[in-house]
Amino acid sequence: MAVGWRPAPTGWITVNSDGSLLRPSESTAAGGALRDWQGRLLGAYTMNLGRCSITRAEIWGALKGLELSWEAGHRQVELQIDSKTAIALLLDTGQHCHQHANLTIRFQDLLRRDWTVRVTRIYREANFLADCLAHKGHLLAPGTHMIDVSDPDVCRWALFDSVGGFTIRSIAE
Repeated sequence: MAVGWRPAPTGWITVNSDGSLLRPSESTAAGGALRDWQGRLLGAYTMNLGRCSITRAEIWGALKGLELSWEAGHRQVELQIDSKTAIALLLDTGQHCHQHANLTIRFQDLLRRDWTVRVTRIYREANFLADCLAHKGHLLAPGTHMIDVSDPDVCRWALFDSVGGFTIRSIAE
């Protein structure tokens, strides 16, 4: 099966987010990108999170992407994440007895605002730009960093996605 990045419908934006864990240092980071339905890069971010779990990094990446989307005035957003675990925690409105509850509650508060957000799971291979941005966070100081969309690395990574950079993935039935 060919797997690659897919834009959101016309009029929507796509937020791709990802988390990263480096071993043996246990350093975690997150990152993501906002793109319009034509694949144009609207914004990019990375976060050096210090030390936490990979699931927490994935959640941070999704939360920051939605916060940035709201602040920029986007009201139709497709959030694409490659972590089934993070999606399950983010969308579970009943269970707040876990170590990520403070973040998942913030995420759910965002979902209740006056906008349309669709959360979808994508394959890791279709999340190339967000993966690269998450890894970039390990190289920066702790905290959140907005990345210039004209950064040569970001342009190259985004171009790979937007021109249909596909990876072949074997899917077990």
